[in-house]
Amino acid sequence: MRTIRTLLLAALASAVLAACAVTDYNHSGATLARDAKWALLPIANHTDVPQAGLRAEAIADGVLRSRGVASLLHYPAALNPETLLDPAERNTQADAQKWARESGARYGLTGAVDEWRYKVGIDGEPAVGIALQVIDLESGAVLWSGVGARSGWSREALAAVAQKLMRELLDSARLQ
Repeated sequence: MRTIRTLLLAALASAVLAACAVTDYNHSGATLARDAKWALLPIANHTDVPQAGLRAEAIADGVLRSRGVASLLHYPAALNPETLLDPAERNTQADAQKWARESGARYGLTGAVDEWRYKVGIDGEPAVGIALQVIDLESGAVLWSGVGARSGWSREALAAVAQKLMRELLDSARLQ
């Protein structure tokens, strides 16, 4: 009986560790208005997976809308930094923020994808690492930032793990 209990506890501990998540947040103390005009800015891709930033942007769009952000602009496709030869992310970010200000947006959501893959091995667990920032487009100040990493179960979709992580990150932002 004791052996079975030990095995069950070991299995439970390994199951908990298999779906690990680490997150950190920084608040400026500002409350973000849901009914303000928001802009989804480029999310940089720091991985070797093509279009991971675009995938993260699509998930961020859905998560922000589910949190009550109704007026959400998308930066023009011409400003998309996802190229194989010259990412030029810093110029793209500046151009996208300028476009958002000129469009009348108050806040901009931007960030970076640092991990977007299935781990190598028998189980092939999905692993995601994302950093996000909400910027006051008028002043350029970072009002909120969150960074996190999460891995999932072997049969879980990479997008599902990314959505859970992004939801957890954005849930920490003070929206009213």
